[in-house]
Amino acid sequence: MSRRGLRASAVAVAAAAALTGVMGPAAAVDEATEVCRFGDERFTEISGMTYSQRHEGVLYLHNDSSGGPFVYAVDATDCTTLATLTLAGIDARDIESIASGRDAKGRPVLWVADVGDNQDSWPEVRLHRLREPKVLRDRTMDVRTYRFTYPDRSHNAEALLADPTSRKVWVVTKQAAQGRISWVPLAKARTAVVRARPVGTAGGLVTDGSVSPDGSRFVLRDYVDGQVRAGLPPGSDPQTVYLPLQPQGEAITWTADGAALLVASERDNRLMRVDIDAAVPPAAASATPAAQESPAPAAAESSGSGGANAGPVALAVVLVAAAGAVIGVAEWRRRRT
Repeated sequence: MSRRGLRASAVAVAAAAALTGVMGPAAAVDEATEVCRFGDERFTEISGMTYSQRHEGVLYLHNDSSGGPFVYAVDATDCTTLATLTLAGIDARDIESIASGRDAKGRPVLWVADVGDNQDSWPEVRLHRLREPKVLRDRTMDVRTYRFTYPDRSHNAEALLADPTSRKVWVVTKQAAQGRISWVPLAKARTAVVRARPVGTAGGLVTDGSVSPDGSRFVLRDYVDGQVRAGLPPGSDPQTVYLPLQPQGEAITWTADGAALLVASERDNRLMRVDIDAAVPPAAASATPAAQESPAPAAAESSGSGGANAGPVALAVVLVAAAGAVIGVAEWRRRRT
């Protein structure tokens, strides 16, 4: 598909989301620069990426589902691989996102989200937590696994958000017209399966997300653009940031100073930077969920495929997208000129 065709298709979906009330005002920001190019041949399907809280100028990234239980530490200035972290004892069923957070003692940790579910059929999905290493070298890392499910049925998800100052984590489902942001309680029992708690909605086809290093805002991206919100989830009304076109844009994170976004893609070896600070300032007050307490562990329930509920919604999305595509493309052209 040509660049124009890709943009038009994405705008059609965005138009559907806009007409359902999930998108906010657009900020005309699309100045992207290439930082460096990944030379590691293992980076075939970069799906998630996050900044390091312990090592200046370091990113952690991972491949999609076929990439195995590995997290790679990478230099954020020249894209060289610094270390390979092997996650001990996990299946790596469909790892889709990674985020930087803290444990109960305030130590930097990495959250790895094994939440991909293309058939909407897994009875449970998993978050793996590992302590961020003090020394970057190839090593095997112990992980703590947290299992959860959704309150209604199984969902596919590709975005994980973690508060860099606390233990709070959120998962964002990937749905055609409108995704859902859910807070994930952290059970004390290792075998417990808890229910995620919905706290807000997101745009359609969300492929990744990240909270800024100071926790003042977060970004969710789809295959084409990003939505930045002030505060922690659910956050303020979103503002759109235009991202560089890539074959399958999935990974996004912040620079260490929070002034720019870094994006990567499957089938594209470029690390791209998008400066957004002037156009999308953080809000003075953040919109955060009400007081959250861990619920009693709930047993996992399999709701099977989500296809039973998808028909009417999918049809509505197609009809609305078709009606809005022309308007969406025209609006995009106007903003780009």
